[in-house]
Amino acid sequence: MKFHRVYIEVTNICGLACSFCPPKAQPSHTMDLPFFESVLNELHPYTKEVALHVMGDPMVLSNLNGYLDSADRLGFRVTITTSGFYLDASRRETCFHPAVKQINISLNSFNKNSISRSFEAYLEPILHLCDDKLGGKKDVFINLRVWNLDDTYSEKGFNKQLFRKLEEHFGLGKGVIESQVSGERQSIRLASKILLHFDRYFEWPSLTNDRVADGYCHGLSGQIAILSDGRVVPCCLDGEGIMELGNLHDTNLGKILQSKRSEAMVQGFLKGLAVEELCRKCSYKERFILRNQHD
Repeated sequence: MKFHRVYIEVTNICGLACSFCPPKAQPSHTMDLPFFESVLNELHPYTKEVALHVMGDPMVLSNLNGYLDSADRLGFRVTITTSGFYLDASRRETCFHPAVKQINISLNSFNKNSISRSFEAYLEPILHLCDDKLGGKKDVFINLRVWNLDDTYSEKGFNKQLFRKLEEHFGLGKGVIESQVSGERQSIRLASKILLHFDRYFEWPSLTNDRVADGYCHGLSGQIAILSDGRVVPCCLDGEGIMELGNLHDTNLGKILQSKRSEAMVQGFLKGLAVEELCRKCSYKERFILRNQHD
């Protein structure tokens, strides 16, 4: 069994309360560095790509370099996903660690919080990061996410303001970005390996959701996630560990992946069946059907 990517929640702390995220029910927790290294050793046969994100923001960690050192030493490529609120000069330098392959910055975090920071003050360090990447000819990808293309929750005013600022900063013509936005999932190139990525809001899976359906998902075939307390779950959307398959503090990953519960989920998805209640109440799996139709 090989995974395209494994999500490791080095911390479940993000410091924000975005309205599009579910409230965090788990106690705040950070995975210590020795355990993180043991997790990477467990992952060696399964993947070489890890993303340091499930519910938390890895950029809140003062010792993130230590985690990246371990990943680099053990041969892993790392994706960092951040809100963009923690990109002071020292942290920006961390983003260019040799282990880092890609940085995802969720720009729609800005206007979905009550934090008193101006738009310009929020965007300035993000643009500095882009300039540092271009000036230093760093090989890392920067993916600026605008995941708010939704008929109900669209943020047209915020997006217009954002587009104008990006067009000005990257020397693009006025209106160039907006003229290319299709309203669907897409990426627009701003500069070398700097992309503006669009998608729609998604509904987080919850046992209280009304929609119930079967379908296919990449959970346990393309990805798994490991929460900060060591629990293994099938995908990065199970931040509460509702579908806990085992805990790496107690059991090795191979045994967890061969458990009856894991096997039932894999076989179910191969037949287009969601055997877990949370999977049945997850609408994100509908995106896999739509993407396959577009391919």
